Amino acid sequence: MQEVVMEVTKMASNATQYNNLTPAKPLDKKTLNKMVWRSLNLQASFNYERMQAAGWLYCILPGLMKIHGDNEEDLQISMQHNLEFFNTHPFLVTFVMGIVLSLEQQKADINMIRSVRVAAMGPLGGIGDAIFWFTLVPITAGITANMAINGSLAGPILFLLIFNAVQMLVRFGLMNWSYKLGSQAIEILTANAKEFTRAASMLGVFVVGALTSNYGGTTIALTIENGESPIVIQSILDGVLPKLIPLAITLGLYVLIKKKGWSPVKCIALLLVVGLVGAFIGLF
Repeated sequence: MQEVVMEVTKMASNATQYNNLTPAKPLDKKTLNKMVWRSLNLQASFNYERMQAAGWLYCILPGLMKIHGDNEEDLQISMQHNLEFFNTHPFLVTFVMGIVLSLEQQKADINMIRSVRVAAMGPLGGIGDAIFWFTLVPITAGITANMAINGSLAGPILFLLIFNAVQMLVRFGLMNWSYKLGSQAIEILTANAKEFTRAASMLGVFVVGALTSNYGGTTIALTIENGESPIVIQSILDGVLPKLIPLAITLGLYVLIKKKGWSPVKCIALLLVVGLVGAFIGLF
């Protein structure tokens, strides 16, 4: 029995086309939406051999079962090649899902599906980081963190609502859009991927700089005795350049990370120590 299973698995992995080449019926919206919700579990079975492969197959399995439900061998072949190495941005995975499912529905050549899956998953890492981690998170966290600092409970709640609402809209939108376009969606993605990533990254850096200026609250508490009119060091610094201390801290951290190879964790530890010591001696 074990030999038979191994032989069938070997045949499935070597197959280049499906047995039934008749295109399947288009997937209904309910099935597409079901797979979008499943995409939240993409990394639930993450491993360092095939990365997100198991989660990827779990996500698209409802669609594969509808497409190949009338042919058990074709379903096995499809599941086999969809268990190969896969790794992409978890918030944009539905873009790849839509394209692959469109090709599966058309019963395209299996090697073509493999190639398209790899080509689609690659650029999404940089694009997803630029959209979410370099743009959405700094903007949303900067605004809502200030609300939390002022004692508003709505701050963290609003952050979670905005962040998750945006990512879910992106997931649903990309699934339906890429499924309709099929492999043409890759051409649209790759044509402007570099420019889009650079623009989003620049916007994120710009926003972080603005947040540093607006919310950077580090000040110098030192004063110099001068009779009835003591000299306040912070007032002098503000006259030279407002928010000079936060700017100096930001530039210093940039040098440590970029030039000296420090990790963000070491920088956070340094700020913690400097802040505690400075507050203890009355510097800050």
